[in-house]
Amino acid sequence: MDTTIFRFADLPPHVPEGLPLVVALTGFADAGSAVSQVNSYMEDTLESVEIGRFSNDEILDYRARRPIFQFEETHLTEYEPQRLSLALVSDELGESFLLLSGYEPDMRWEQVNREIIELIEHYRVGSTTWVHAIPMPVPHTRSLGVTVSGNREDLTDRLSVWRPTTGVPGTMMHLVEYSLQAKGHPVAGFVVLVPHYLADAEYPLAAISALESITAATGRIFPTDSLRAEGRTFLAGIADQVEGNEELKRLVGVLEKRHDSYMEDNPLASPLTDEAGEVPSAETIAQELQDFLAHRSIDSGDTPHSDG
Repeated sequence: MDTTIFRFADLPPHVPEGLPLVVALTGFADAGSAVSQVNSYMEDTLESVEIGRFSNDEILDYRARRPIFQFEETHLTEYEPQRLSLALVSDELGESFLLLSGYEPDMRWEQVNREIIELIEHYRVGSTTWVHAIPMPVPHTRSLGVTVSGNREDLTDRLSVWRPTTGVPGTMMHLVEYSLQAKGHPVAGFVVLVPHYLADAEYPLAAISALESITAATGRIFPTDSLRAEGRTFLAGIADQVEGNEELKRLVGVLEKRHDSYMEDNPLASPLTDEAGEVPSAETIAQELQDFLAHRSIDSGDTPHSDG
């Protein structure tokens, strides 16, 4: 296999044929930090061995994604470069899968696409699954929905709750999915629909939804007890904020009504619009809850999340 951007590790592990590939790339939209949390979860919770990395100098705009240097008093002590890497990972039951994780390339998408497909063919990957998250005017009081794309009808028929016909801003993985479909390779893309007023927060339930989607597509199992505990605490704080504000309660109620109407097979264009095709205004709830999240971060000593 001849690649020019992907660099194999000095001692890459043996990879059995037919494993599923999971892809989690942070891009221009990572609502609720869903993908970032999945990447951190995989790295911190599961056993993995790196197979190789893509060359940052070829595909990364350092001005947009500046690396972090540790500065201690008078000198630099540590450098943490960005990483887009392929690893062999084991789930909770010891079942293996491949994981491509890190940042979405800024440049040379066509070449990266070709090399990802070469890796898929080289390792005879059984299926490819990728996750993404976008902000949508949906209520936090309902289960997170997903839009599923690709050629795996078993997943799209069963799990895709919103099926628009529209133009969408492309991501690197849209290009990969499009190319894999043309080759007849089993591929599924999951887009988690995150309440837009929580898009800038680190929302644990968004990560859980992404992990559950990966499980549905690959059969791999991931322990999520800690994420679920964080999610309950997070929602309890938001519930307290909403309960104390009648305007917020009304606006959440509007979102709930429209969501439930759509889920009950009401003939609306989408769960986000009314009969006239208008998206309900939720600027007030967005601002109020974002203010709440900002105060929550300050009170807990956390630094508000930003994707970079």
